[in-house]
Amino acid sequence: PHKSHVGDLAPPLGWALDEEGVGSELVEENIDSDDSSVNSESNKEGADEECDGKVDVRALALRLQTVKTVEDVEEILKDKGDLPLQVFSTIISGFSKEKKMDSALILFNWMKKRKIETNGSYGPNLFTYNGLLGVVKQSGQFAEMEAILNEMAEDGIAYNVVTYNTLMAIYIEKGECDKALNMLEEIRRNGLTPSPVSYSQALLAYRRMEDGNGALNFFVEFREKYHQGEIGKDDDGEDWEKEFMKIEKFTIRVCYQVMRCWLVSRDNLSNNVLKFLFDMDNARIPLPQVDLERLAWACTREDHYIVVKELYTRIRGRYDKISLSVCNHAIWLMGKAKKWWAALEIYEDLLDKGPKPNNLSYELIVSHFNFLLSAAKRKGIWRWGVKLLNKMEDKGLKPGSREWNAVLLACSKASETTAAVQIFKRMVENGEKPTIISYGALLSALEKGKLYDDALRVWNHMVKVDAIIQEMVTLGIEVTVVTYNAIITGCARNGMSSAAYEWFHRMKVQNISPNEITYEMLIEALANDGKPRLAYQLYTRAKNEGLTLSSKAYDAVVQSSQANGATIELGLLGPRPADKKKKVQIRKTLNEFYNLAGVPKRSQPFDRSEIYHSQTQENP
Repeated sequence: PHKSHVGDLAPPLGWALDEEGVGSELVEENIDSDDSSVNSESNKEGADEECDGKVDVRALALRLQTVKTVEDVEEILKDKGDLPLQVFSTIISGFSKEKKMDSALILFNWMKKRKIETNGSYGPNLFTYNGLLGVVKQSGQFAEMEAILNEMAEDGIAYNVVTYNTLMAIYIEKGECDKALNMLEEIRRNGLTPSPVSYSQALLAYRRMEDGNGALNFFVEFREKYHQGEIGKDDDGEDWEKEFMKIEKFTIRVCYQVMRCWLVSRDNLSNNVLKFLFDMDNARIPLPQVDLERLAWACTREDHYIVVKELYTRIRGRYDKISLSVCNHAIWLMGKAKKWWAALEIYEDLLDKGPKPNNLSYELIVSHFNFLLSAAKRKGIWRWGVKLLNKMEDKGLKPGSREWNAVLLACSKASETTAAVQIFKRMVENGEKPTIISYGALLSALEKGKLYDDALRVWNHMVKVDAIIQEMVTLGIEVTVVTYNAIITGCARNGMSSAAYEWFHRMKVQNISPNEITYEMLIEALANDGKPRLAYQLYTRAKNEGLTLSSKAYDAVVQSSQANGATIELGLLGPRPADKKKKVQIRKTLNEFYNLAGVPKRSQPFDRSEIYHSQTQENP
């Protein structure tokens, strides 16, 4: 510890800083002992208080902290004579650590009584008052402060720097940071020289106010005065060169803490953080890597992505290494903010510059691709689905069945029959086993293109579909009504009503309830195949199950019965359902998807080279 030019202790400072988590970074003031010999040689309760002419201050303090009245103090000290005043100043300062406000006041009142008894020759001095104010700060009994200050004024004791520093600490604890800063100005007005603790307390006040700009400007002014010799020029016992470095370090810490408070605030203060980072650069006290990474971890909301991007860029540009966990966190947040290409850039940096991506990196970036592929699937943007697959392969990411199926479904939705066939072939060539969804999407695309011969060949290739479903069950993959509807639709569209009916029975065996689509496709297939009675039974069955079928299914049953001479009871069919008006959706632009995916707008005819992507071919 360094000795202050005022020669007294300000114990509240170190403890206040410990509460902020930065106590080791600030200056402490220590007691400048006088000629009396004061030390603590024994911690044992009940040990002799005088050993070889020395005072065991610790043992004496342990007894005095139990007193209830001034008389109790007199009883303990009756055989001690007039001990040095520093003994009592030290004991009172020690009471602050234990927050013994009552004990300190009782001892203080005893000292005032002794002052009266000795006509003012033996009583509280400046050090005593400073210690007592320290107890006020630590115990939080701020109401006692005014009374103590009034006692000082009555005794004609002027404040020293330690007094002001302690008052600053009290005001900060009370949340009156403006008053704490005023104390610093009062130090100068009264002709005193602020100590390193004074400047540190001022920075702490700015920290409590979350005023990063105030703290930064304060330090810049302090640094300028220091370099000009206005600060630290007196021979006050301080190593100002070392203290300056501590205050600079503490300023950086305060700035970091303020920015972190901004990030965890409910308000969106991302722009404040960005501006403050540049202000710190301009002030020539940039954040070190450890604080940049800590700030990155504090970014958890979507609107924080601009901060994370800036922090990541700074770490990459200024330091040789970067934590993989920070990179993964940045990838995650970019995805959360729908900035997938920015996330991909970070992943590319991991591949090119290190550190080597791990399984979490892989899973995060694949999840981002899946989000984009799902968007392309919903909107039928098959071309961008293909480009996403190409981009995945370029970055060493192997598309799975989920990714391939998303593109196949996009092709089906866009009625891009040829593209769907090529994607299916490429899927197989890449060693990915087609699933029931793959086949269903391909069949759907072929039907929409009226390529029934090709659909039949696909169906012939699908003879092992039952085994596929069994495999799905074995692997714990849920087989749903959508799965069976895809198969039944494929059968119906290819004139295989018997096969469709067989799959309908298997569906029932698996306790999967058919829906309107199931019944409508199967009824149309049976009616068109000259089986009106069976179609009629299915229609009435759906009606009894509470399902509402379309007029198309109703007409198919009636027309097939008439064409094949079958007798049915129209009354059981009920009234003919109203025709559903087809809602024609006209996609004027694809701006929504382009903005979502962050890709350029482009529309070109189908090119087979887009499907068969070369690893060496540059992806536009």
